[in-house]
Amino acid sequence: MREAAEAASAPILEISGGRATIRLNRPKHLNRLQSEDLGELLKLFDRIEADDAIRVLVLTGTGRAFSAGYDLNSVADRATSANEQQSAGSAFEVVVNRLEDLGVPTICRLNGGVYGGSTDLALACDFRIGIDTAEMFMPAARLGLHYYPSGIKRYVSRLGVDNAKMLFLTAQKITAPEMLRIGYLTAMVPVEALDEEVDRLANILAGNAPLAMRGMKRAINEFARGKLDEEAADRRHRESMRSAEIKEGIKAFAEKRPPRF
Repeated sequence: MREAAEAASAPILEISGGRATIRLNRPKHLNRLQSEDLGELLKLFDRIEADDAIRVLVLTGTGRAFSAGYDLNSVADRATSANEQQSAGSAFEVVVNRLEDLGVPTICRLNGGVYGGSTDLALACDFRIGIDTAEMFMPAARLGLHYYPSGIKRYVSRLGVDNAKMLFLTAQKITAPEMLRIGYLTAMVPVEALDEEVDRLANILAGNAPLAMRGMKRAINEFARGKLDEEAADRRHRESMRSAEIKEGIKAFAEKRPPRF
């Protein structure tokens, strides 16, 4: 992926065929997210959802880090605001949850370190492919911040209780091999192989049946939260048995060719 040095900006959307890429683009500050970036990310997510031609989303950063998380000054400003409805990090939480709920499959291309709230942003993606020099830490305990509940739930459901406690309560930095061991990374690769591995997975996802994947992703996420809508999942299953997708899938299998969804 081309990562030429550019002036700092809000997240950038690039579309190529069925793949959308969102690139965080404040490399001088390790792609630290500003408050104005959050609204822009929501707009980009809406745009991706509205485009049926987009089959997969890749989220990445410019430069030597994925992201340093949410701007701490913004958190402090919200924490001291007279408006108690705008709790610290609430706007960020909305963005992360929206990313997790996107219908298209999502890949986080971890081009470097991932810190603070951006560890949750990456965890909200379906897959995380990182370089072998990546590192991560969640500093909430050092900052005196009780992290928002949906983020804690995501850590526990993805990584398990013990790993969530280790990351949140110790606030210690861990390296890429440990990130892989605890299941934070889907795959770990040398930097020179990062794009090849992301491309490989993105092409697999882009070639599969989009409606079936969308429904199964929703069911998996609901199940992980302990809130599976079994009736809706069963309805999607029955509808898939009569869909154009399954007809094409069966035909392609019989003809020994890739399906064209």
